[in-house]
Amino acid sequence: MNSTLSSTKDKLTTPRAAAVAGILFSILMIASLVLIWISVPPNPQDEGVWLPANWDTVNLALNLVPFAGIAFLWFIGVVRDQLGQSEDRFFATVFLGSGLLFLAMMFDSAAVAGGTISLYGAAPSRLIESGIYSFGRSVTYEIMNVYTMKMAGVFMLTTCTLSIRTRILPRWMALLGIILALLLLLSLGLVKWAPLVFPLWILLISVQILITNLKRPMSQNVNLTTEDNL
Repeated sequence: MNSTLSSTKDKLTTPRAAAVAGILFSILMIASLVLIWISVPPNPQDEGVWLPANWDTVNLALNLVPFAGIAFLWFIGVVRDQLGQSEDRFFATVFLGSGLLFLAMMFDSAAVAGGTISLYGAAPSRLIESGIYSFGRSVTYEIMNVYTMKMAGVFMLTTCTLSIRTRILPRWMALLGIILALLLLLSLGLVKWAPLVFPLWILLISVQILITNLKRPMSQNVNLTTEDNL
């Protein structure tokens, strides 16, 4: 009886956990991106004139990335759990693989940027003169704006495809996600605000999951619990 009751409670709370994790990831990711955008010039070939005034702000933004990554990893896990037996193996593999690759490359770009910022704190003049800043800036830009965003687009496409098949999200939301995913795949890093598309879409579907979960009648939960106890 107790194991059945525990299983029922897990099924009822998993969607809410996915929503909370997705919302947390979105807030942290958007905050990090905005802090970087207001502090760093968009041109990856800049000469680092922004460093004296804004390097500490960028360092704060980079420190938010690990926490966003943890929330995103939790989001992937609970969404897969929500799919349950209806999960298609092919799309589930692409879904999980693209999500993990997105996370790994996001960490890579943040690590390169963080290492460059740390070197500036230790030896400001040497960082610029040695060319390390230009190298780190270019590598960070390429990883984040090209490769990471491509994996985000693939993740969105597979999530939307699974949503259409399993109906875990409204159809219009899945179709919107496909359009936005194509934008990420085809933008080639030329659209400045394109990286915001991914966390905003995660925020949208997370709020939808949370609202759907909260609208579930309380009587349904009580009836399920009563039946398991019997």
